[in-house]
Amino acid sequence: MARRPKNLSDDDKALWQKVTESTIRLRPPKPSLGKTDPVPAEPIRQPLKPVKVTHPKFRVGERAKKPGSPHDLAPSMRDHVATHPVAMDRNTFGKMKKGRLAPEARIDLHGMTIAQAHPVLTRFILNAIDADRRLVLVITGKGKHKDDGGPIPVRHGVLRHQVPHWLNTAPLRQHVLQITEAHLKHGGQGAYYVYLRRRR
Repeated sequence: MARRPKNLSDDDKALWQKVTESTIRLRPPKPSLGKTDPVPAEPIRQPLKPVKVTHPKFRVGERAKKPGSPHDLAPSMRDHVATHPVAMDRNTFGKMKKGRLAPEARIDLHGMTIAQAHPVLTRFILNAIDADRRLVLVITGKGKHKDDGGPIPVRHGVLRHQVPHWLNTAPLRQHVLQITEAHLKHGGQGAYYVYLRRRR
């Protein structure tokens, strides 16, 4: 029996090529075992250095608002009345402040409750208007400093604080031209000069 030649002839290669072109591969071709390009490694990232943040030196609470005086219910009535602009003649006002004008009528509310004093004051001012009086004196008293121990502070001199409010509200507001603290000879902080408008 003769041995087949190790190398195929050109006719055999051509025939085999036609056979392979007419067949369908059942399995996918094996990957090539040749060298593949290496995947580049990711560069090693250096850890970020912490950023130093400088803060100005401070003490806890240094910007907190300082507490005001305890139980500061309102500005003192002396300051409140003193800030009112002068609406009357300035020369007459100066004489009145120095106690050189004698009040034409006076009323003493000292010792009355608010409920009692309000109608009495209203009637007194309206009667003074009817009598064509210009300067009247309203005595309120300075009030006493007392602390009943309760949680709510009590304002002393309630009438001294309330009378200017009554004089600046209806029905008295339209008749009152000026309110100011009385001179010492007429009661000082415990009384008010009330200068009335002329009757129309």
